[in-house]
Amino acid sequence: MSSLKPQVKNPMLCTSADGEECSAHGAGHALSTMHGRLASATPSKWRDGIAGDTTDDGWTPIALLEPDAAGDNIVWVWNHARGLVASGEPVALHSVYGALAVGAARFNVLVAASIA
Repeated sequence: MSSLKPQVKNPMLCTSADGEECSAHGAGHALSTMHGRLASATPSKWRDGIAGDTTDDGWTPIALLEPDAAGDNIVWVWNHARGLVASGEPVALHSVYGALAVGAARFNVLVAASIA
């Protein structure tokens, strides 16, 4: 994975209006109860990182504190709700279930590449 922003156009369109809770449970949308429980049940798969500036189309670079299996330290994630995380904020990214932890909050994210 490089530090180049992914060139994905409209990764998943959401039918929820701004301010409404998302009803979709695909990558980058609402975190289902089961999804959250699976991520919580596998604590060894969380990777610590620092969030970068979110782009206008919702992609956020995560600078992993330890490189992933491919040796990359920048992973791009997307969520339809912009403003989940501030630039420079510490986060944790689940390498199996595509969950992003920001403090006590958990979000479902689309990950641009594997971080196993």
